[in-house]
Amino acid sequence: METVERRPFYLYSKPQINRNFEAYREALEGLNSIIGYAIKANNNLKILEHLRMLGCGAVLVSGNELRLALKAGFDPKRCIFNGNGKLLEDLVLAAQEGVFINIDSEFDLDNIVSAARIAGKKVNVLLRINPDVDPQVHAYVATGNKNSKFGIRNEKLQWFLDAVKAHPNELKLVGAHCHLGSTITKVDIFRDAAVLMVNYIDQIRDQGFEIDYLNIGGGLGIDYYHAGAVLPTPRDLIDTVRELVLSRDLNLIIEPGRSLIANTCCLVNRVTGVKTNGTKNFIVVDGSMSELIRPSLYGAYQHIELVSPPPPDAEISTFDVVGPVCESADFLGKDRELPTPSRGAGLVVHDAGAYCMSMASTYNLKMRPPEYWVEEDGSVAKIRHGETFEDHIRYFEGL
Repeated sequence: METVERRPFYLYSKPQINRNFEAYREALEGLNSIIGYAIKANNNLKILEHLRMLGCGAVLVSGNELRLALKAGFDPKRCIFNGNGKLLEDLVLAAQEGVFINIDSEFDLDNIVSAARIAGKKVNVLLRINPDVDPQVHAYVATGNKNSKFGIRNEKLQWFLDAVKAHPNELKLVGAHCHLGSTITKVDIFRDAAVLMVNYIDQIRDQGFEIDYLNIGGGLGIDYYHAGAVLPTPRDLIDTVRELVLSRDLNLIIEPGRSLIANTCCLVNRVTGVKTNGTKNFIVVDGSMSELIRPSLYGAYQHIELVSPPPPDAEISTFDVVGPVCESADFLGKDRELPTPSRGAGLVVHDAGAYCMSMASTYNLKMRPPEYWVEEDGSVAKIRHGETFEDHIRYFEGL
């Protein structure tokens, strides 16, 4: 049994990761497909190696994510490189390795052509088309409407097709891509986008291109509220687009991140103390926005509860759950009905597998926490060392 450090830590369930992947695998039966795990959601190397072993490809948004995917053993031909500002040196690596690259803009196309020439390789590209579909989510995670920085406008489609035709030695157009946003809870939104996308594919094929892939992105939401809501499943999502994909004989690429990893993990904290300012009650814990920034950044809700049942006589009050960081923005939850905890009690923030550890920082010199997972046999193993003050000092040695 692994000894867990007395500091905030992330704890994952490996069996839940398996169940989440299996839900996608079963939903995609009968389709030629790639489940491209979005590395930005969680970049723990051990988790990546496990997802690759299960059968995932990888979705990348930086050169370092590509390097990490290669380190984890992903097949480059099952990797997709996204992004609106991909750097030339990263594109050269992607071209050398043979990953799919999404064209996001005019300058992005120019850079991909340059990368192909430097690498001496023809690149398989997809056009990321902005379908202008409202995903009905927080503005920060909406990526498929006309005001988004991502993708090409559909009225520019012909310009891009002509540009690809002008570079037959560098580019091979193999697919079309869209990504609507994140935390989406209505699968008809995916169908609306897929209808538009297959129509674009028809237009592209009419010009002689052999389009084999439709990439509908990711973004399926989860039940952060733990209030019994019935949310769409991977099967619900795939079934809304299945007939469209089959009707055009396409390979489907799906890019789940949150829905594969979010509900597999919690951030475990200890209560430092309870205080009141006369009008507001606070539970102060050792975790903070440095370890988990989603509530502060997006106003996101994540369910919070005490690790152990409280005493029968524990008073129930309304608390803000806050950390020690010197910011009023430092909260993990607001206005939560909880039993008054004792000092040292454990408190967990649920559904912390996605966009939590990957967005953690060392603000206030709170060092990024360790990560553990529960194995299939119930044992606990460390899968990332917690950072230390000595790690921070090491960056300055020899200067």
